[in-house]
Amino acid sequence: MTFTETLRKENNELFEAIFRHPFVDGIGKGEVPQKVLAHYIKADYEYLNAFMHVYGVAISKSTERRDMGYFSEQVGFVLNSETHPHHNFCDVIGVGYDELQGYPLPPTADHYVKHMMYHAQMGGLGEILAALLPCPWTYLEIGNHLMKKYQPTPNHTFYPWIDFYANEEFDTLSMAMRERLNELAEEASESELKRMKDAFRKSCQLELNFWEMAYTCEEWPTGEAVTST
Repeated sequence: MTFTETLRKENNELFEAIFRHPFVDGIGKGEVPQKVLAHYIKADYEYLNAFMHVYGVAISKSTERRDMGYFSEQVGFVLNSETHPHHNFCDVIGVGYDELQGYPLPPTADHYVKHMMYHAQMGGLGEILAALLPCPWTYLEIGNHLMKKYQPTPNHTFYPWIDFYANEEFDTLSMAMRERLNELAEEASESELKRMKDAFRKSCQLELNFWEMAYTCEEWPTGEAVTST
């Protein structure tokens, strides 16, 4: 069993919880409240900006050109391709994509970004990849899960979103990251492997929490007193 296969097995309950989440299942059913979609896009736009910043840190820590090239390609993918599923949500709610950009990160998304940046700054490439991998991997499996469970046709409300994450290109992206992490794990010490496992698991937990954050339209507390009646 490879290192990433072990990671997937050890965190299966989190993947399954993501598949069962009402937001994720609502995408499959074609039924997600408009305010939830808007809240998700606002947070995910800023989250993906941070994701690209982490790729930048990874480039600065790379000693091999293949890693530099890979991370550079992934920045391009986020900039030029991963806007498509956002546009699907925007079309459904009838709001321009530009109108949902520039908002502060909700608490859970803020935690997730700082978690990734911590491992990017404090760890090596293996630790960085372990923190990044749950995002593309869970979305790939969500796309495949919804495609299999609901078998959406092109006239499905969220077909562009589901098809984007279930397609071969996204599978290739996730697999490339897994294969590189497996290589780095073979060279890692026991303490490095533990940090990689911890980074991966927390990212899986935060992926689940991200869906919940969007579904509940989580916001920062205002500090206003709450009085009982």
